Amino acid sequence: MDSTPFGFSFAHPWVLLLLLLIPVLAILKGRVGGSPGITFSSTSALAAIGKRRRSRAGAFLNMIAYLAVACMIVALARPQLGRTLTRVQASGVDIMLVLDVSRSMLAEDYTIGNERANRIEAVKQVTEQFIRQRPNDRIGIIAFAGKPYLVSPLTLDHDWLIQNLDRIRIGMVEDGTAIGSATAAAANRLKDKEAKTKLIVLLSDGDNNAGRITPLTAAEAAKALGIRIYTIGAGSQQPTVPFPFTDPFGRTQYQMVPMEFNEDTLKEIARITKGKYFPAADTASLKKTFNEIDTMEKTKVEVSKTADYRDLFAWFLIAGFGFLSLEIILSQTVWRRLP
Repeated sequence: MDSTPFGFSFAHPWVLLLLLLIPVLAILKGRVGGSPGITFSSTSALAAIGKRRRSRAGAFLNMIAYLAVACMIVALARPQLGRTLTRVQASGVDIMLVLDVSRSMLAEDYTIGNERANRIEAVKQVTEQFIRQRPNDRIGIIAFAGKPYLVSPLTLDHDWLIQNLDRIRIGMVEDGTAIGSATAAAANRLKDKEAKTKLIVLLSDGDNNAGRITPLTAAEAAKALGIRIYTIGAGSQQPTVPFPFTDPFGRTQYQMVPMEFNEDTLKEIARITKGKYFPAADTASLKKTFNEIDTMEKTKVEVSKTADYRDLFAWFLIAGFGFLSLEIILSQTVWRRLP
């Protein structure tokens, strides 16, 4: 639940336009006087008698009367002090991102900002954008090569999640591609959760060649748990791809090397769990894939707002009657006018 800071406002702010009439009344009062009580042929003889005191007294009484009118106008506008409370109820989606970090992900067949980039850096960049687009979902990350390891459990703290995503490096575990074991590990993280929608987004660029669980067995287990799997085939899927190596002089060189990729396995995992397979041959198609998944699996968010305000019009009304009473008392006592 979020709340705005306490603030001052008016229920009927348009009433404040009446305040513009006060200077008009003051001008008109200065131009049009009342009927004289005594008529003189000339007032020059009385000009110096009590002139300064009378003018100051009259101005002060007028000021009090105008203040009284101003306070009453403000009271009619209903000043309020309070805040708005916002309650957000989200039927979130639990998502486990399963990312391949095997050595083949160092192949540089992607681009970032028109510059050559390896697969893992492009995947991390696009994954971060995907995470930021889903603030109401619990998201976790499992990375895998020859075996899976937990990068982050399911969490709503996406800043912390992205920090852990950034720490992913090739070579953190033994090399290989354990797609089945990684899928099973992700499903295990989702099995006891109460979310209505549970997803696995599995990204790989190779063929399952490690781990004790086959990919299709893991897919059947995920299906039994009500988990849908979207699979992404990363890389250009060409017979050979540019792969970096360091020459004897410490310089980075590239050679075209063959990469094994089993697209059929990823397609079958998606089919079993009623998900979808996406080929991502370059950075643009990788972004499009994550955006499409984001569109298909939207989170339902209900927002309700309640206002907690306290009316202050009574204080201005009291002040207005106070000024009015003071004006009446002073005009009938200390600064009483002669008839």
